[in-house]
Amino acid sequence: SPPCARRPRRSLRIVGSMTRITPEQRIAHFSARLAFETDVSDVRAEQLAGLEFTLVDVRSLDSWSQGRARGAVHMPRQHIATRAPAELDPGVPVVVYCWGPGCNGAHKAALAFAQLGYEVREMIGGFEYWAREGMPVDDEHGDATRPVDPLTSPVGSAGAGPHCSC
Repeated sequence: SPPCARRPRRSLRIVGSMTRITPEQRIAHFSARLAFETDVSDVRAEQLAGLEFTLVDVRSLDSWSQGRARGAVHMPRQHIATRAPAELDPGVPVVVYCWGPGCNGAHKAALAFAQLGYEVREMIGGFEYWAREGMPVDDEHGDATRPVDPLTSPVGSAGAGPHCSC
């Protein structure tokens, strides 16, 4: 028989401090993440439902010009402290995004908004997943919506709404 068939099966073992985390602590952790983060499907669903929030692209002007989520306003992270109080209603929730999962610019932007007293959430996946899921995208020429990436959403869904049934 192959070598793997002779090895005894082992279960996943959680090591270190993970074993000391209570179920209540786990619930609190994941509940907090859901309170502070959202994903592109949920943001699009909220847009389609007409919920009031401001979607803020915190990338550079060059990045913004290359493409942005439809309905977003542009406010580079470095300008939040000075521009947000003058331009955004502090009573309206804010959702921030940057490039994608490999960028922490949205984390930094969310912190800046939180320090100003805004109710803020980060759109995980950022612009990358917004575009890859076929959500509506604009650039300096108008509509720049891309086809749905089959690795992120069902083919044929074309940004019509939320794709994740998670």
